Amino acid sequence: MNPKSLHTRRRFLRSTSALIALPALESIGFKTFAATKATTPPKRMVFLNFGWGVTNETWFPDVKKTGAAWELSDGLKPLARHQKDITVVQGCSNKFANEAHWGSTFWLTGANRYAEPGQSFHNSISADQVAAAHLGKDTRFASIQLNSPDVTNSGHGPGLSLAWDLRGKPVAGLENPVQAFHRMFSNETTPLSERQAMLEQKRSVLDAVLTDASDLQRGLTKTDTDKLDEYFQSIRDIEVRLGKDEQWLSVPKVKPPVTEPKPGLAGKEEIKVMYDLIVAALQTDTTRVLTYRQPVGTLLQSLGTKVAPHDMSHYSPGDRMAASQMRDTTQSELLAGLIDKLKAAKEADGTSLFDHIALAYGSNIRTIHYLDNCPTLLTGGGANLKPGHHLVVSKDTPLCNVWLTMLHGIGIDPKQLERHGDSTGVMKELQG
Repeated sequence: MNPKSLHTRRRFLRSTSALIALPALESIGFKTFAATKATTPPKRMVFLNFGWGVTNETWFPDVKKTGAAWELSDGLKPLARHQKDITVVQGCSNKFANEAHWGSTFWLTGANRYAEPGQSFHNSISADQVAAAHLGKDTRFASIQLNSPDVTNSGHGPGLSLAWDLRGKPVAGLENPVQAFHRMFSNETTPLSERQAMLEQKRSVLDAVLTDASDLQRGLTKTDTDKLDEYFQSIRDIEVRLGKDEQWLSVPKVKPPVTEPKPGLAGKEEIKVMYDLIVAALQTDTTRVLTYRQPVGTLLQSLGTKVAPHDMSHYSPGDRMAASQMRDTTQSELLAGLIDKLKAAKEADGTSLFDHIALAYGSNIRTIHYLDNCPTLLTGGGANLKPGHHLVVSKDTPLCNVWLTMLHGIGIDPKQLERHGDSTGVMKELQG
């Protein structure tokens, strides 16, 4: 291949990748690291998900006590010191959800798994990745996905994390606190020149693959053409990631404000340390968008219960229900500790990290096999939501209405993002 044509192709691909990655879509163009930072602290977004739902009788607040005069349920009482800053929304669900053991697969997408004819599984872009396109321009990582190796026992369903890309493909997550720590804060030991050469080699491989794929376009059926288009999009996605890597290649990672986690953490301690890493990532502006697909199975084990997670989700009065309630209380305690740390972390202008974060906490499963009234708790001042309220909306209101409201709240232009997933509009009663 002519080196000049290769260079031209590469420049074209780079520009095409940047444009195609914009969901609405000018917001993804990268600025140089040397750009002057804004004096106003940036917005951040965090999504925390647990798989098996909650104890229906003791987690949800009383539906008769709404607005600012609501009362915390037993399952939420560990959050009492933050009651004025949390809002619980009841009545939302993903209307296409039909798998009772999939607590996170469609949680942030609201997709219809049967939307593609002839396919048994389809997904769409998740709310965090829409946020990453808007908030991730100036950070080393547009988003970070935290995960747990105990996915099967935690009721999550298909996926590699909570995140799904523009094509509805799963985005890989970091499996444990040690891996997450090193990804965020450990500098590369490979010399810069070698890393530059590796990036250049990856680009050359992409160019060759794209040329071969382009030669196949002639005479294809519509089905094959659609598959090839999807393949081209995956190539463009890789180009965008390579561009991001190249942008930060010579910039050292920041010094971590936390110590390296001990290996082998599981259950309650894993969640606690992952929460610490979330705060550290946001404090250092390593990223502004994070998701965490949390463990439930190992959480129960760490609490000393013998009840299996699936059995716990099918509780009845007795040991199973006690295990479910203990799970709820512990998760609320951990969330309260995270909020404590977000409030304690100070910004340069004297405000707190909490003042600029939009945080959602919940599951796609209500309880047992029920997929209506998804447990949804919101907090933080970053999306201009109404704090300290209990909202009960009409049955089957799309959960994506909550995500759309939050996405507009972090600054995405409503004209550029008119809907997300199966949303029908923003929730005006949620806006501050």
